Amino acid sequence: MRSSPAADQRAVSPALPTTITIYGCDPDEAALFRAASSRLGIRTAISALPVMEDTAELARGSRCVSVGHRYDVTRTTLRALRRAGVEHLSTRSIGDDHIDRAYAARLGIEVATVRYSPDSVADFTLMLVLMALRHAKSMVRRADLHDYRLADERGRELRDLTVGVVGTGRIGSAVVTRLHAFGARVLTHDKRPGAGHVPLDELLRGSDVVTLHTPLDRDSRHLLDAGRIARMRPGAVLVNTGRGALVDTAALVAALEDGHLAAAALDVVEGERGIFYADHGTGPLDHPALARLQEMPNVVISPHTAFHTDHALADTVEQTLATCLDFERRSSRGRA
Repeated sequence: MRSSPAADQRAVSPALPTTITIYGCDPDEAALFRAASSRLGIRTAISALPVMEDTAELARGSRCVSVGHRYDVTRTTLRALRRAGVEHLSTRSIGDDHIDRAYAARLGIEVATVRYSPDSVADFTLMLVLMALRHAKSMVRRADLHDYRLADERGRELRDLTVGVVGTGRIGSAVVTRLHAFGARVLTHDKRPGAGHVPLDELLRGSDVVTLHTPLDRDSRHLLDAGRIARMRPGAVLVNTGRGALVDTAALVAALEDGHLAAAALDVVEGERGIFYADHGTGPLDHPALARLQEMPNVVISPHTAFHTDHALADTVEQTLATCLDFERRSSRGRA
């Protein structure tokens, strides 16, 4: 049986009695946190409320808090957390673009991310690639209306295509492995030097499909802007399961409208916070670009759900507790 990171840490030394405040916790997460904290002897205070200035007092008495990726952790919130005594903030996500890490450090708050199963996002990425190549959105819509005719446009097979993978960390590398199994030719680009990588523009010009797996930071925001999208191969497909702001959404819409790009499959969209994870079916959608993308038969949208598997959620809970325990142990050694 695979041992968990938190369980491994417990084997080194007993859990410390501090309370960890868990914000923005869904019921399935809460059940896992309760089970894991009981097993490890950790006190947790679990709340469904997001971390905000108004909810920061819930963390009083906790030096460690855990937050989700659905809400921005603003500077005002960080200051309120620090006043409540928080010194360590663990986000239940691989990325930390929703947190001003440098400002947190100035306040004396350490920020940690988690590592969960890369297979969750890698599997989902391949699904999106195949959906885009096989025109799944329009096919399913027609079938829902009992129109079972073949589409005028045929699908494409991965073994005939070149796929460019931007970002080759744990998730990007898992995607590459899957693409090779399908027989695709793969080009890779990463900001870190590595064997086999090609310059980004070369990847864009040479790829029938481009999939994004690089972190969002100051340098990668709008990594695919209008100029780079224009350099993509005509008829290419763009897939994004990384972060929405890696892509200039207005430029993407324009490229889809004028036919330069054949399709897009997006699990993340710029400006998604406050839109995704809520039901907007009864009112207007306050996101014109997303509404336009949803109208297009060649665009597949999913609501930032690639990570959402039982395996990845269990990993996230264990990793969250592990980062907090590690902080407490380091802090106790510093006070000794």
